[in-house]
Amino acid sequence: MTDAPTAARQSFGDAAPLLAEITDTVLFGQVWADPALSPRDRSLITIASLIALYRTNELPFHLAKAMENGLTREEIVATITHLAFYAGWPPAMTALGIARQAFDHV
Repeated sequence: MTDAPTAARQSFGDAAPLLAEITDTVLFGQVWADPALSPRDRSLITIASLIALYRTNELPFHLAKAMENGLTREEIVATITHLAFYAGWPPAMTALGIARQAFDHV
């Protein structure tokens, strides 16, 4: 692992250095870097999964990342609307509130 601070190392590296290293090298270094899917597609898949699984802690980071990777507000709202029918209304309504906050920070 390099000495350069990463989001994982800054966020939880002091408590779980191995988990931070795996997050950096495997998740973001290998899985997210795999050219089989574009970063935009990976972001869409990720936010859909987080919404469906009601993972509200991780969703703000990944919504911001999704917009960096080219997803528009309209596409994110359409994703949330679509998931309301498959993941349920409560996760969709919660995701919409989180998305509104993410939109305000862009």
